[in-house]
Amino acid sequence: MKLPLKQGMSNDFQTPPEALKPLLPYLKKEWIIWECATGKGNLEIALLDMGYNCNGSDILDGSNFLTDLPFDFDCIITNPPFSLKQEFLKRCYLLGKPFALLLPLTTFETKKRQELFKKYGLEVIFFDKRINFETPSGKGSGSWFATAWFTWGLKIGKEMTFEKLPTKF
Repeated sequence: MKLPLKQGMSNDFQTPPEALKPLLPYLKKEWIIWECATGKGNLEIALLDMGYNCNGSDILDGSNFLTDLPFDFDCIITNPPFSLKQEFLKRCYLLGKPFALLLPLTTFETKKRQELFKKYGLEVIFFDKRINFETPSGKGSGSWFATAWFTWGLKIGKEMTFEKLPTKF
């Protein structure tokens, strides 16, 4: 199944493991974490390497997060396809489990998403710099857009949190 894209957009932005650092204090080792848009598996592999129980799935492997529940889980951590951010947010809220979605700051801009945030709540972790995503060419790229972790249920304690992103993880 090919993901719908806006003209000129790509959904293939692989997340470097250091983007997980601000989430770690809020993740429980006993949780089963679902990385539901694994892509190449960067986040899933990093979580497993740190001793977390993480299961990955991806639409490219035949699993559709928007309709499937392939296993039990306690928390969702993912960088979803940006063209499906509304659908991923809505699905996460409806599943009722803690989640952290790495999304562009433009996620704040639409009425539908603002209605979700108002209804369910939202805690956001901002970075002090842009994430250097791995692009389809396999090379890192100084991102031309800012992102943040959009979270719910992790009990961060603040509606908005500003974090310094490490250079190496």
